[in-house]
Amino acid sequence: MTRIQENRWGERWPAPAKLNLMLRITGRRPDGYHLLQTVFQLIDLCDWLTFHPIDKDVVELVTEIPGVAAQDDLTVRAALLLKQHTGCKFGVRIQVDKLLPMGGGLGGGSSDAATTLVVLNALWGLNLSTETLMCLGLRLGADVPVFVAGHSAWGEGVGDVLTPMTLPESWFVVIKPDCHVNTKEIFLADRLTRDSKSIRMSDFIAGDSVNDCLTVVRELYLPVANALDALSGYAESQLTGTGACVFARFESRFSAEKVYSALKGDWSVYLAKGVNKSPLHEMFGHGSV
Repeated sequence: MTRIQENRWGERWPAPAKLNLMLRITGRRPDGYHLLQTVFQLIDLCDWLTFHPIDKDVVELVTEIPGVAAQDDLTVRAALLLKQHTGCKFGVRIQVDKLLPMGGGLGGGSSDAATTLVVLNALWGLNLSTETLMCLGLRLGADVPVFVAGHSAWGEGVGDVLTPMTLPESWFVVIKPDCHVNTKEIFLADRLTRDSKSIRMSDFIAGDSVNDCLTVVRELYLPVANALDALSGYAESQLTGTGACVFARFESRFSAEKVYSALKGDWSVYLAKGVNKSPLHEMFGHGSV
């Protein structure tokens, strides 16, 4: 990890979203966590975070997210975890420009936490390795490590055992239905498939892109079912994670923009480009920050 110049305090740092291009549930651990196989596709939709130094040994949040207390915000928890792990006494004020929808399966909160870990590690000169930050991130959420690692990836375990993948940098149209999917409810559902056969990366590349959560989410959440149906009129529609967001992939920006334009009057819809390297890591100028 590399220390960045102190004059980069106050700079805006991206926290990109992700899509799950495939999600298989292959088993369940004794502690109740599900064992997964998934493909994380990073996309160029981002929240933006700004960090300001303060002369107190505290972590402050400029604007609280409605319904989320400051002490529960993942950026605050990430900063406090970093301080606890290292014993550092620096203070910080965190500003989050929240552009990604909450509860949509795009990983916004996890990505915010990862950006906090990565940037403060550098600004504070803590010199923790990427692997250490990934381990800390896992304590905050299963999706945090992939954002810390900063590359699209094949994921196993609970989604934290990562193998970087170079995916086609396709264009995506993403719909956020007007609902919030309760992830715990989906993973507790009796009808959820929990014994899918493990596949290889080559199987995914050959076209195996099943999401084992899709049937249950479609049954329980009508707005998600309607969004899947609307998008399927233009291309194969898929669910990211447990949703609620659904997406379709396109080979060109032109074709994606046509669908985006057709849907934006009726839906909360986003146009995004797939990326292999996180824009956060791009800002540092090399593959590991």
